[in-house]
Amino acid sequence: MALGKRIAFLGTGNMAEALVKGLLRAGVATKDEILCTEPRAERREEIRARYGVTVTPDNVQAAADAAIVVLSVKPQTMDLLLEEIAPSIDHSKLVISIAAGISIAAIARKLGAGVRIVRTMPNTPALVGAGATALARGAHATEADLAQAKALFEAVGIAHVVEEHHLDAVTGLSGSGPAFVFLAIEALADGGVKVGLARPVAMALAAQTVMGAAKLVLETGEHPGRLKDQVTSPGGTAIAGVHALEAGGLRAALIAAVEAAAHRSHELGEKAKRD
Repeated sequence: MALGKRIAFLGTGNMAEALVKGLLRAGVATKDEILCTEPRAERREEIRARYGVTVTPDNVQAAADAAIVVLSVKPQTMDLLLEEIAPSIDHSKLVISIAAGISIAAIARKLGAGVRIVRTMPNTPALVGAGATALARGAHATEADLAQAKALFEAVGIAHVVEEHHLDAVTGLSGSGPAFVFLAIEALADGGVKVGLARPVAMALAAQTVMGAAKLVLETGEHPGRLKDQVTSPGGTAIAGVHALEAGGLRAALIAAVEAAAHRSHELGEKAKRD
């Protein structure tokens, strides 16, 4: 759906650039409706040349000119940004945050009571249009606000609405999850090399296998266990490999990784509240 509103991205790191690229590609916004801010002149020129959007160093004016303001700076610089733009934010604007660990309440304290806020947790595969994003609605955001925010992130993948207290779990699973999958791809490729494949061939086959398996889960709606059973024939190669994985504790290790990442996300959020 086309939003038909001016969108300001305050900060143009990788995630903001992925969103700009996705919005333009999906026709959710036009280049005339997108405004980006960036302190570095060379980066401003880079974004302007790639996408034809307006890029400025002025956060205050960008926030004032937009109907939707996306907070896309690093968490450690969020306080300074919020203090800077607070005079430009009123109840007519939708504020969307992609900063990890910064609560809706913390943003509202800086911008003022009644501000319409949607907090999100996207992930890096948004860079290739395959992101997974969770969104949580603030008390003053409307259903229409949530729909607009969801459309923005669906331009770069899938988006699901959750309660804010679940965002640490989302950070542990889909926010941090790409790192776990990259490790798995690397390990699969190493296995291929160990049994005689050339490194480039092993890496390509490993990455495609992971992508294809994930696509099967998403497009068939089948439980992964059922799909696994379809591959593991009696006395065959796959069941031998599955046995080795179970002996190595793969499931427990992945569960522990998600839990550890979610716990760390909670710790960082608590630290942000105290600072």
